[in-house]
Amino acid sequence: MNKIPPEILGGVGAGVAVLLLLIILYRYLLRICRPNEILIFSGRKHKTPDGKTVGYRVVFGGRGMRVPVVETVHQMDVSLISVPMAVTGAYSEGGIPLNVHAIANIKISTDPRFVGNAIQQLLGKSRPEIARMVKETLEGHLRGVCATMTPEDINQDRLKFAKQLEKSAHPDLEKLGLELDVLKIQHIADDRNYLESIGRHRIAEILRTAEVAESDAVRQAEQAEAGARARGEVAMTNAQGAVQRKQNELRQIKAEVDAEARSEEVRAEAAGQQARAEADLELQKMRGELEQLRLEAEVTIPAEVDAQVRELHAAGQAAPIAADGEAMARSLQEVAGAWKDSGGKAMDMFVLQHLDHIFGDVAKAASRLKVNEVNLIDGGDGATMPAYAAAYPATVGKLLGEVHKTLGVDIAKIITGTTNPNGSARG
Repeated sequence: MNKIPPEILGGVGAGVAVLLLLIILYRYLLRICRPNEILIFSGRKHKTPDGKTVGYRVVFGGRGMRVPVVETVHQMDVSLISVPMAVTGAYSEGGIPLNVHAIANIKISTDPRFVGNAIQQLLGKSRPEIARMVKETLEGHLRGVCATMTPEDINQDRLKFAKQLEKSAHPDLEKLGLELDVLKIQHIADDRNYLESIGRHRIAEILRTAEVAESDAVRQAEQAEAGARARGEVAMTNAQGAVQRKQNELRQIKAEVDAEARSEEVRAEAAGQQARAEADLELQKMRGELEQLRLEAEVTIPAEVDAQVRELHAAGQAAPIAADGEAMARSLQEVAGAWKDSGGKAMDMFVLQHLDHIFGDVAKAASRLKVNEVNLIDGGDGATMPAYAAAYPATVGKLLGEVHKTLGVDIAKIITGTTNPNGSARG
């Protein structure tokens, strides 16, 4: 890798140092003007817009370069300066002394025509010193303006008073390179109560004028009321006459309408009576027809229906009886034939077929025997309890024996098959 010669490195370093020095010098010589100030570069001659030659130049905003050694730079604040004023015993027109309090806002003019005056008169002075100068100047003009106006005008038209004060002080302010931005009159008074007396006098005049106006208004109102009352009475009379005429016309029209209505009523009544007679005749006719229909519905038709119902009911009752008789006859014939064909076994078969019913009836008969209490006394051989237990089957057997005695049917033998063909028991 090739090394950079020391001569080159030294030249580069010197160049950088010179560049930094130039930047620092430029920064030192460059002056930037803020919006609320002006910069005055003094030391060289310049021409103003009106052709005068002065030893300074002014920068209004922006920036400027100071020529080293030759020029110096000064700045002036152009923001507002508030100047309060209080003048006592300022004689107005008519010789009335007044006390006036006002406030003015002034600033250094940026008009190229007057900025030279400010530079010559105010450069290097502080803002309180400038305010003091303006206060003394304006207070003098304020006294002069008061002498040209009456106390009433000063108090009532303060805007005019402020404009005259501004107009009076404007030339002197231009000579100082100042501008009057705002001027306000804050308070006006006098030690002799002149304004208060004027106020009372004015109030009295206003009250008197108000009373006169009120009385005039009352009188005008009374006159208007009387005129209105008279016009109202005339109008009422005219209205009553018109109402009376209309009432007469109404009575005439009503009489005509009533007559027409009565004639129409008579005609309507006659027509109504005729229509009522015709309607009654038609109604009687309809009542006769309805009565005939009612008789048919309540007597004739129910009688016919009742006769038909009785016939059908009799036929319905006779049909089951006849059918039952025929069925019973056929069944008896079949039973008689079957009994005849079976010989002496018919009774046995019948008893066997109805054995369940027979024993059920016998058991029901035995159960109807009520025994409330039974006392058993055992003789020591243990036979008492078995004998009591066998009493129920013995009761059933006794009942079957009574059936055999009464009907001649021995059910026990039929069950064991020991009966003879003619129904008696086999020996």
